[in-house]
Amino acid sequence: MKRITQRLLSLLALLSVEVVVLWAVFWGCLLLFLYMANEVFRQGDTGLDDALFRFAESHTSPPVTRMMIFVSFFASADYLMVVPPLVVLVFSFYKGLRWLALKVLLISMSSAVLNQVMKGMFERPRPAFAMLEQSGLSFPSGHAMIGGAFYGLLIYIVWRTVQDRVLRWVLTVLLTLLILLIGYSRIYLKVHYATDVLAGYAMGFLWLLLSVYFMSKLEKIFVKKVEEEQA
Repeated sequence: MKRITQRLLSLLALLSVEVVVLWAVFWGCLLLFLYMANEVFRQGDTGLDDALFRFAESHTSPPVTRMMIFVSFFASADYLMVVPPLVVLVFSFYKGLRWLALKVLLISMSSAVLNQVMKGMFERPRPAFAMLEQSGLSFPSGHAMIGGAFYGLLIYIVWRTVQDRVLRWVLTVLLTLLILLIGYSRIYLKVHYATDVLAGYAMGFLWLLLSVYFMSKLEKIFVKKVEEEQA
C-alpha cells in the first residue's frame, strides 16, 4: 500500500510539473506575440531586426546562402502541401496512430489558414532588400508559424509514440534544431524580419498547444461514446 501511494504521489508531481510547463509555454508564447506586435506596429522599434540582419551579413557567403535556401525549403508551401498529407497517409494504416493522423491534418491546415488571416490583418510588407523574390506579406512568418506548428506536433508525436529514450531525445533535438534553423534562414535570406519570425514561432506554438488540448478533449469524448455503444 505504501509503495502504491508513493507511485501515485510521484505521478501527481510529474503531472503538476507538466501542467506548469505547458501553462508557462502558453502564456510565454502569447506574451511574446503581443510584445512583437507592439514593438513593430505601435513602437516602430526596428532595433532587433537591424541587429539580426547585421549578424547574418557577418557570415554571408554563397555556400551558407545555398544551405539556408535548402533549410528554408523544409517549411515552404510546396513542401508543406505534400509532406503532412503523406504523414497522414502513413499514420492512417496504423490503428493506434489514426487519431494522431487527424491531428496532423487539421493542425497543419488550420495553422496555414490562420497565418494568412493574420498576415491580412497586420499587412506588413516584406523587406525591400530580400535575397529571394517572395510574394505575400511578412508578419507573422509563415515558415516559422506553420513549420513550428508542424514540427512541434511531430515532437509531440515522438514523445507519445517512441519508447526508446535515447531515440526520443535524438529526434526531439533534431526537430528542434530544424525549427530554429528554418526561422533563422528566413532572416538570413532577408525575406522576413526577426520580429516576423519570433511572432510566427509564438503563434505557431500557441496554436499547436490549443489545438492539441481541444482535440485531446474531443478524443476522450469520442472514446467514451464508443465504449458506451459497445457496452
